[in-house]
Amino acid sequence: MRPGPRNLITDVAGLRVGHAHDATLRSGVTVLTADRPFTAAVHVMGGAPGTRETDLLAPDRLVQQVDALVLSGGSAFGLDACSGVADGLRAMGRGFSVGDQRVPIVPGAILFDLLNGGNKRWDRNPYHDLGRAALAAATDRPALGTAGAGYGALSGRWKGGVGSASAVLESGHTVGALVAVNALGSATAGDGAQFWAAPWEMGDEFGGLGPATTHDPHHEPPPSKGRGEATTIAIVATDAALTQAECLRLATAAQDGMARALVPSHTLIDGDLVFAAATGDRPLTDPLGDAFRLGHAAACCLARAIARAVYLAEPMPGDVLPAWRARFTSG
Repeated sequence: MRPGPRNLITDVAGLRVGHAHDATLRSGVTVLTADRPFTAAVHVMGGAPGTRETDLLAPDRLVQQVDALVLSGGSAFGLDACSGVADGLRAMGRGFSVGDQRVPIVPGAILFDLLNGGNKRWDRNPYHDLGRAALAAATDRPALGTAGAGYGALSGRWKGGVGSASAVLESGHTVGALVAVNALGSATAGDGAQFWAAPWEMGDEFGGLGPATTHDPHHEPPPSKGRGEATTIAIVATDAALTQAECLRLATAAQDGMARALVPSHTLIDGDLVFAAATGDRPLTDPLGDAFRLGHAAACCLARAIARAVYLAEPMPGDVLPAWRARFTSG
């Protein structure tokens, strides 16, 4: 297993990611889309999720594919970003065909960033327009760190952000992860710079600092956020030909990556969830073995993406929490 050429979820051919943010609002939106519909599923582990259209992602539902997936700030207000994305897709002629109408299928999830110092006194919900702008900005080389849905995100100790990572398997399949980190837990161990995800790091993608050597495994961390204020929302994707049920297993396996990279994770206060997406471009040659390895790769990619989100977050005036880079790098 090795990183893809960009080390981004867009190493899965055909996928694009768009970001939009509002600096005054201190929040934003991230969209994953493709040139054609793709199979998708979702798995929720957190106790406080905020979602739209996720019920239709169950394997027994009529619609098996979606046109885009949305990650947004703004708590429940951010769900309106999905409407903006749907409007943009409809204008492109995209969507599920019903008679002479097209209905874009756009599931989404939100994180809570309403207490991060931004101006939230809007007269009109801004997330619809941010969603449409993020769709219009979709590219195969999206920014990481302080961008999109992670623009105003906070984690247990550090600023959060958006992260991504990819892996190419020996089978030739590609797996990628995209995440907005706004967790209750910390991506680093104790008071040091080392990331919990260090054992899965490839090269020096988040500093090459190695695993933490000193931490108390019996420490009982107090909750650093209140009810409903924490969430890590993610997408894992592959070019493998998967059914919706197989996508669900991929999303479930990827949750292990969240637990590897954030301590604690999947708490009652977090809304942690993982979407899975499959473009279907590459068949499985060994259905059991390939599925096993895809799940492992998804968990590894998600752990790496989480660390990259925190590692690459940029300091800005008015930050509620420090950026990791401001504390542990110079220049």
